[in-house]
Amino acid sequence: MKFTLKLKHFALTLSLVFIATASAQTNSKFKVVLDAGHGDHDFGATYHGFVEKNINLGIVLKLGKILESDPNVQVIYTRDNDTFVDLVERANIANRANANFFVSVHCNANKNNDAFGSETFVMGLSKSASSLAIAKKENAVITLEDNYKKKYSGYDPNSPESLISATLAQEEYLDQSIELASTIQDGLENKLNRKSRGVAQAPFMVLHKAFMPRVLVETGFISNLDEGTYLNSEEGQQNIAKTIADAVFRMKVEYFGGTMPVIDIKKYEKPIIKDSTPKVNVQTQTKDTSKEIKKTAEVKKIDINKPIFKTQLKASISKIESKPENFNGLDKISFVLEKDYYKYMYGETNDYVVAKMQLLEAKTKGYDSAFIVAFRNGVKISLNEALKK
Repeated sequence: MKFTLKLKHFALTLSLVFIATASAQTNSKFKVVLDAGHGDHDFGATYHGFVEKNINLGIVLKLGKILESDPNVQVIYTRDNDTFVDLVERANIANRANANFFVSVHCNANKNNDAFGSETFVMGLSKSASSLAIAKKENAVITLEDNYKKKYSGYDPNSPESLISATLAQEEYLDQSIELASTIQDGLENKLNRKSRGVAQAPFMVLHKAFMPRVLVETGFISNLDEGTYLNSEEGQQNIAKTIADAVFRMKVEYFGGTMPVIDIKKYEKPIIKDSTPKVNVQTQTKDTSKEIKKTAEVKKIDINKPIFKTQLKASISKIESKPENFNGLDKISFVLEKDYYKYMYGETNDYVVAKMQLLEAKTKGYDSAFIVAFRNGVKISLNEALKK
């Protein structure tokens, strides 16, 4: 009798533990870590009286307030005042929080004061001189930290390439990082009417150490008087914050569920003028190997019972006819309509290796921000889930 009671008590305890665990998982919030670049004695770039550290913080605090308007979102700040935080500690904050996204906010600068526009970076090795220069500038912050040579042993601040020792964990989040970066840039260009310089890869220390989808947003050039004035203004910071928040919410809804809030983004009224600096994009092959890639990426018969991989090329509010001439010569175009956006995809395969070849082919055709998506029975699933199966 006593043994039976003990068993019942044990079973009840297990049930309560299970219910508590399930409840905790159900009630867990979507976590976003926001990183305002620089701080305190690290001013960042300074031009025309504009101070980067202040602009970054202004945008981040406004962005955090918008995200926190959703009770299911938890915002963690690497800094919420004028303090200095080591680069590795910024990433550690995100890792300890087990964050869903990490967004680092910065301003760009260039000796050419005519340069302007936003660009968003993901972690990676780039052969682009301009991307490496930006990474070198941002990574140089470590020299202001105590005992940095020991803390960052093996890293040469003058050689950003020395950061590349990419782990499987970093590769796992690259596709979602590119998608988040692309969504941010799409919003800045099409909703805010700012010039987009595209999505790029570069070896940033703060991204290297964070293990989740993560991006670094260069919101614009404070070396450009007009753009710096906009970035330094309350209106400019508020609308940039709204645009980044819109992108984060869209990614949250797509991958984690929930509802999409309506965010009123006021378009920048001044016309966009082309500047003389080259646009930076994710590194692609320099020689034309599209025929060889296409041959390697020939599609086998599709098994509908297995996950299907496709390469997402672009998203558009307007419907585009699926003809090769509308997609830089790529055929086998399909699309899905999600949240008022037509999302266009190239190819389909059950083989992830073939999908990577199709992605490479898309990049050689000019779709630098393309990424792989997965479906099962016509429903989008995460790459992690697809690869596990």
